[in-house]
Amino acid sequence: MTIVEEKPQPATGAEEKKLPIDLVSNAGFVVPGNNAFGNTFRDYEANSERKDTVEEFYRKQHMYQTVEFVKKMREEYGKLNKAEMSIWECCELLNEFVDESDPDLDEPQIEHLLQTAEAIRKDYPNEDWLHLTGLIHDLGKVLLHPSFGQLPQWAVVGDTFPVGCAFDESNVHHKFFQENPDNDNPKYNTKHGIYSEGCGLDNVLMSWGHDGYMHMVAKENKTTLPSAALFIIRYHSFYPLHKERAYKHLMNEEDEENLKWLKIFNKYDLYSKSKVRIDVEKYFPAKLRW
Repeated sequence: MTIVEEKPQPATGAEEKKLPIDLVSNAGFVVPGNNAFGNTFRDYEANSERKDTVEEFYRKQHMYQTVEFVKKMREEYGKLNKAEMSIWECCELLNEFVDESDPDLDEPQIEHLLQTAEAIRKDYPNEDWLHLTGLIHDLGKVLLHPSFGQLPQWAVVGDTFPVGCAFDESNVHHKFFQENPDNDNPKYNTKHGIYSEGCGLDNVLMSWGHDGYMHMVAKENKTTLPSAALFIIRYHSFYPLHKERAYKHLMNEEDEENLKWLKIFNKYDLYSKSKVRIDVEKYFPAKLRW
């Protein structure tokens, strides 16, 4: 069965790739009812073997992700002086790591990259830019590798959220924000904080992690992926927004349009095995600065 979905209209610019008029889905991927542990997905209260590890992760993340920390990381990693390697070489580095924040998966990250890309490919065989986005969306997790500073997991993975304004209650394990110094700072603990209504997410500081880093790598290496792909990469872990509609007061019209693409992508950020390789070189140079 072929389904033609209403296509979100991506923002256009002089250097941005225009996307096809219709986004066609073969509707072959079915979201499983339970995760690998027999629980519903993203159930942070389920009594699984992952529960304690995940909760401790979020305690640290919510405590240490501050405006000061985010600015420091963006300055340090914005230099892109850690390595030069291809997309595939970066994928292989992730074979060593398991995401401590994920209640649904305890497999090496390289498996998740391939699973996501293949699930998208089955439904959207003609949208290679979307396949590639699925493949690379988590490559920023190389921050866990010694070559990239071996950052602690709380500074790399997990749900993301804005810093510089109040921490919305929809954030997972919100209670742990009580230990974050920004929570008591009147400059940062109001609804808008240092931002203004409709300022646009591009002007908002997000908690530091793999999403923001991979977005930085892609832009600075002059990817030709469309703006919707860059939005997916940057905000795919921003669950308070795309699941709970929190922080929507910070969005502008372009964000609203790109959010439609992120919601299409989100269900494929799940698990189905694949060894199919994607033509990465169509969108990226052979070697990237990291």
